Amino acid sequence: MLRRLGLLIAYSVVFLACFAACARRETESDAAIRNQTLLLTNPAEPQALDPHLTSASTEVDLAVAFFEGLCVLDERTSQPMPAVAEKWETTPDGLVTTFHLRPNARWSNGDPVTAQDFVASWRRALSPTFAAENAYLLYALKNAEALNTGGLTDFTKLGAEALDDHTLRLTLERPIPYLPALTALPIWFPINPRVLAKFGAVNERHPAWTRPENIVGNGPFNLTEWTPNARLIATKSPTYWDAASVRLNRIIFLTTESPDVDERNFRAGQVHVTHSLPISKINSYRSNNPAALRSDPFLQAIFLRFNTTRPPFTDTRVRRAFSLAIDREVITRNVLRGGQLPAHAFTPPNLAGYSTRAKVPTDYDAARRLLTEAGYPGGQGLPTIDLQVRNDEHQPHMAEVLQAQWKKELGVNLTISQLEQKTWVQNQQNLNYVLSGAGWIGDFVDPVTFLDLFTSTGGNNWTGWKNPEYDELIVQAARAPDQTARFELFQQADALLLEQAPVAPVFFGVSTYLINPAVRGWEPSLLGQHQYKKVYLQNP
Repeated sequence: MLRRLGLLIAYSVVFLACFAACARRETESDAAIRNQTLLLTNPAEPQALDPHLTSASTEVDLAVAFFEGLCVLDERTSQPMPAVAEKWETTPDGLVTTFHLRPNARWSNGDPVTAQDFVASWRRALSPTFAAENAYLLYALKNAEALNTGGLTDFTKLGAEALDDHTLRLTLERPIPYLPALTALPIWFPINPRVLAKFGAVNERHPAWTRPENIVGNGPFNLTEWTPNARLIATKSPTYWDAASVRLNRIIFLTTESPDVDERNFRAGQVHVTHSLPISKINSYRSNNPAALRSDPFLQAIFLRFNTTRPPFTDTRVRRAFSLAIDREVITRNVLRGGQLPAHAFTPPNLAGYSTRAKVPTDYDAARRLLTEAGYPGGQGLPTIDLQVRNDEHQPHMAEVLQAQWKKELGVNLTISQLEQKTWVQNQQNLNYVLSGAGWIGDFVDPVTFLDLFTSTGGNNWTGWKNPEYDELIVQAARAPDQTARFELFQQADALLLEQAPVAPVFFGVSTYLINPAVRGWEPSLLGQHQYKKVYLQNP
């Protein structure tokens, strides 16, 4: 009897061991779902977490977790929604908008978020010594441009006034119907001025105040860890005005520069949402795992920047020749295969009812004639051109096609330099390139968010190109009495941009990525921004 009982126990132990071994092991993703921890990939190490210095979409993705402006943008509609401001009203002439702040808005250290904090933050962002690249997005405010360019030094003249702690009156240079949408951009975010003063960081570009132990934000999450080139951890903020609606406990942003690593981590259950997807894997997911594949509309232009201060691209004819000798359809149809559209203009089509009439065709004969006129028949005399691209999933493939097309049709020798995002951006900012791949995501849904990029004083005009006629068209459009007149001026600006060719449009993007079905509240976003406060995790 004892022997039989012993055998029974032994068999039971073996069975339980076999069952445990055969059961599916819990992945990092499974554990994170239980704990409401969202695992995201971020394809680049941020240069800074100061929202007034964000220059890449990957930095904006972080800024909106830690900070919040007067408004946020709804993902599906791209329309402004109340955030720190619970309501606002505008005078009939469109020149004055008064925002009413939520009395329960708090910084992560418990300080109230006040109207004075916004005013102090905008004065900082406009300071010429601070030199914020996106300061021009504040030019809607009266005297902002003059203060930023040094023509005016009295910052009390800025069209931003705190009437009391919770009432903020903005006076504009001219009526701007999309002002609430502008206030959702990081350059408009408030920064706690008392924290800046504590660390002596009022005009410093990379100060200590952004370290996890020092940073104070007003967004739905707080930064609790930043391991460079590895991860950032955001933890739910108990002081956020709408903390009761935030269902995630943590977000872990994993720095992963390789889309292939991104995809492998997704399959291994180590990440919930990838930033992108290798081109070679798109068809496989379409066939075998369509539930995990997302392809969302995206207000993005991918283009080439010419450094117009360096030969041979000081010559407009050479720039136009390179642009005319691009077969954009081949790039989008045969190489990218993700639903991207060929871009024959810089401004995306059907943008708030606007589509440019001017187009750049593929015309190899015209391109060769222009090179000959410029003194480079058949490409003779041209130096080898180095094309700098970001080491992402699209730009290197695009560059390889351009290398072959320009060699065959123009006799141009092209080398390709793949750079990490930080270096790629810095080189463009410093004009440390001859030819560079580039990308731009609309800040809001309006043609001006693309066209004012190339004004002479634009902080993101990294081409060296300055054209007074173009500048004047953008100024006139801002003063136009109605949308019809405004759009007609944009048509002229679009045509001039293609004629002078400081840039060559290549394709309009889509956002193709992988997402775990347990991620809920992750809306398609035309502008690429997501409200993490609306996201939560729940297994199907």
